Amino acid sequence: MYITRDKIYIICKIAAGSRMETQMEYRVCSFTGHRQIKKEHEEALPELLGRAIEYAYSKGCRMFLAGGAIGFDTAAAREVIRFRISKPDVRLVLILPCIDQSRCWSAVQRDAYNHTLGCADEVVYISDEYTDGCIKERNRKLAHDADILISYVSRTNSGSAQTVRMARELGKEIYNLYPSLDKNKN
Repeated sequence: MYITRDKIYIICKIAAGSRMETQMEYRVCSFTGHRQIKKEHEEALPELLGRAIEYAYSKGCRMFLAGGAIGFDTAAAREVIRFRISKPDVRLVLILPCIDQSRCWSAVQRDAYNHTLGCADEVVYISDEYTDGCIKERNRKLAHDADILISYVSRTNSGSAQTVRMARELGKEIYNLYPSLDKNKN
C-alpha cells in the first residue's frame, strides 16, 4: 500500500488521539546516525530500519527516541511513524538539542522536520537555544535512556559514534545498520 506523507500525517493525528497512555513497564529504543546517508544505501535503509524496529518491538520496546536531525534521525522517525500505524502502543519521542535546530536547514528539510514534529508523541528540548554542549547532551540522553540503540555509523569521529561509545560504556544493546548496508552493495 502506498501512503503519501499527507496521509501519514493525518493517520498520525488520528492515531495519537486513540492511543492510551499507560504506566506499564516497557523498554526504550534510541536511534543515532549520520546526517548524510550514502546514496547506495537510500533504497535499502527503510526496509532495514523497519526490520530493526520490529526486532526492538519484539524485545519489549514501546518507546522510540530519535534525535531529530536530518539524515538517519529523520529516516528512523519516519519508519517509527509507519510502524506505529499498526502498533498503536508505540510512542515516538524526539530528543532535540535546541528549539531552533532547523534554522539553517533548507525549506524541504524544515518541511520534513515539521512533519516529524507533528507526528511525535512528545518532544523534549535539551536547551532553549543552541549552546556548545546541547548536541552532546542530547546524545548522552539518547544513550542513557536506551535499552537498545540502533545506529548508522561509519566512522569513529562523529557525534553518532560518540553516542555509540556512551551506550557501549553503559552496557546497552547496540546494532549498527551501516555494515549490513555496505556489505549488500553491488
